[in-house]
Amino acid sequence: MQVVAERGDITEQHVDAVVNAANSTLLGGGGVDGAIHRRGGREILDACRQLRAGDYPDGLPVGAAVATTAGQLPARWVIHTVGPVYSPGEDRSNSLASCHGEALRVADSLGARSVAFPAISTGVYGYPAGEAAGIAVRTVRAAETAVETVRFVLFDERTRELFDAEIERD
Repeated sequence: MQVVAERGDITEQHVDAVVNAANSTLLGGGGVDGAIHRRGGREILDACRQLRAGDYPDGLPVGAAVATTAGQLPARWVIHTVGPVYSPGEDRSNSLASCHGEALRVADSLGARSVAFPAISTGVYGYPAGEAAGIAVRTVRAAETAVETVRFVLFDERTRELFDAEIERD
């Protein structure tokens, strides 16, 4: 599997699936979630409302992943996953790893071969970017998946450098 990190806008990625760092409501929010919903259009929100009306009436659990249409995005699908809120007193690394593993499992079920990930949980959820990068890269590399390309698309240069360092190390 090819694993790369780049600075960019995840809503502009021409990949099979874009991973959304969603909140549990699946109804949009700030950061990556808000950007994906805004750029992807109403189709994504409608699909998320259907998920809430069906399998996820209480919202998507932390570490789980589910797919919808990508609406107006250049990708085919959006894979929504809910990352953990960082807690210095509680190890939530397994939940963050689950986000990446479950997203790849969903990608496999869709037949996706290229997936773009953001830095899950590093925004308002407060996960330290360096720690999150290590968890993300190790989890993706260890996954048994048919996905051929994983692209970490990062908002700023500092985070890209942290992900690059983990990719080089691993």
